[in-house]
Amino acid sequence: MPVRTLLFCALLAACGPALAMTLYKHTDPFGVVSYSDSPMPGGRPFVFRDRMVEQLERQVHLQASQFVGGVRFTARNDTYAPVEVELRLERLSNVQGGASRIVRRVLPPRTTVPLTVLSARLPGKPVGYQEKFKYALGNPAQRQQAFRYPLPWRGGPFRLTQGANGRYSHFGPKGRYAMDIAMPEGTPIIAARAGVVIKTENNQSGRGTNPAGNFVRILHDDGTMGVYLHLMRGSVVVSEGQRVTYGTALAKSGNTGNSTGPHLHFVVQRNVGLALESIPYQFNQPVGGLPNFTAGNP
Repeated sequence: MPVRTLLFCALLAACGPALAMTLYKHTDPFGVVSYSDSPMPGGRPFVFRDRMVEQLERQVHLQASQFVGGVRFTARNDTYAPVEVELRLERLSNVQGGASRIVRRVLPPRTTVPLTVLSARLPGKPVGYQEKFKYALGNPAQRQQAFRYPLPWRGGPFRLTQGANGRYSHFGPKGRYAMDIAMPEGTPIIAARAGVVIKTENNQSGRGTNPAGNFVRILHDDGTMGVYLHLMRGSVVVSEGQRVTYGTALAKSGNTGNSTGPHLHFVVQRNVGLALESIPYQFNQPVGGLPNFTAGNP
């Protein structure tokens, strides 16, 4: 392992259980990269948060349709997964039964579902309301099944650089039980479990705008989701709606998004009620190589 990589890992381990880490990256005239937790001349700040930000605004829609005597609300789910939605209607005026309303539904994939109707108390006058609409992928009513995951790559052995409850970035609900495995860019990434591809990103270069970089999200039959992050641009070979089995080629590993170096970030999540959270999982064999430098517990 290069000396600068060892120094970088040691620095990560020494920084303690911060909620986020600001490091300073400096490249000298000879191309040697060094990192420090203190500002340095010519150094550029890096704030590392291994987050997943998936935009569903174009795939999950609230529709409000005016009709004589009121407003009808429906929700449309254009994804290939169930989606839990919540509609809050507040500050109601000219509405029969004028108390605030909260409606929750699970929308099956690719469907439109009626939510509620506001009927006018005084016909001929408009209905007033303030809406708040939230949603999350998955059905929280599904019960996860025990499963040990085969390694989601071909080749190796590779080393685990950050595991569950890692001090570096695996501290939030979405990524608490994720694992980061260092591997050369271009390593074949395969499906570790059968399911349906429900979300992909394939066009991000470098850090880009999405901390997850390029990724593939797969919905398993028990409602859990496996997510493969920081993939190489243009390497994703599956499409949304495609059914995959164990070993199906997904993409190649990369270094995109909020990534400290070439690696695969693999996490399993489920909907716990209008929110995605990571859940504990185990690989069915040890990950080879060096120890986990950033584990939350020795």
